[in-house]
Amino acid sequence: MKTCKPAIVYMGSADFAVPALEAIYEAGYEIPYVVTQPDRVRGRGGRVMSTPVGVYAEKKGLKLLKPERIKDNGEFALALKSAAPDLIVVAAYGKILPELILKIPPLGCVNIHASLLPEYRGAAPVQRVILDGKRETGVTLIYMSEGLDSGDIIASAKTGTSGMDAGELTEALARLGAGLLLEKLPLITDGTAPRMPQDGIRATYADKIEKDEGCLSFGRSAEEIELRVRAMTPAPGAYIMKDGEKIGVTRARALDKDEGQEEAAPGTVLNVSAKGIAVRAKDGVVLIEAIRMPGRKAMPVAEYLKGNSFDAGSL
Repeated sequence: MKTCKPAIVYMGSADFAVPALEAIYEAGYEIPYVVTQPDRVRGRGGRVMSTPVGVYAEKKGLKLLKPERIKDNGEFALALKSAAPDLIVVAAYGKILPELILKIPPLGCVNIHASLLPEYRGAAPVQRVILDGKRETGVTLIYMSEGLDSGDIIASAKTGTSGMDAGELTEALARLGAGLLLEKLPLITDGTAPRMPQDGIRATYADKIEKDEGCLSFGRSAEEIELRVRAMTPAPGAYIMKDGEKIGVTRARALDKDEGQEEAAPGTVLNVSAKGIAVRAKDGVVLIEAIRMPGRKAMPVAEYLKGNSFDAGSL
């Protein structure tokens, strides 16, 4: 059995995957390759850019592989085999690993998933947890199998959602996952890490978020609207339609009291002030505190009102 730190191939793409890569790099683990998604047009500027993981790897001078596909890609498989990794670590990579890749490292392949498995397997666990109003979530470190997030559990760690939007919660979970990985790597290396099979009966799935899910319906409760705004921020974005314009909503909250506006129809703008845009919901009032007008950056309603107006009426 090796006594030195294992060589780790790291596979990740999204922001969520950066802290774990940084953690193993700073801890001195050998990283023969970082594998990430190919460069794409990213952001509003329309520029072709590397993934967040790719940007970090380039900054640190790590060797990068950016295959268009990993299934039935003999050249990619050969490159990994030639690197002779002891372990492959995966986080928010974006593709399911085929059996050929799973069998390469002698210590196996482990994945950091942003939920408390077996709940919220799949593509959008953070957004779905918020949409469902869960007060607690976490990260799970698993041995990978060919199934979707169905491998044996090594360990998990919990955290509260505490009013965070999806971007803030993702950042918190990324740090939590990085810490959990570092803590359990010695056990994985010496073969003493636990393997707890998942209870498939308890499994739930977090389907990919579609853009139209960001459309706010004031026929929902104020609490549901607040959750939807949090879940859709920063992407794909929550929004309302007013006078044919798509207006982004980046921060909103359900008010504690109905403020005596029970007679107003859902969608009625009750008040516009520096505090925000108060709108009647199904069973209360939601205060829209920050918006993104077409072609402009997101800003608090108070800032927008300094040089603009927001007409009352219905949404």
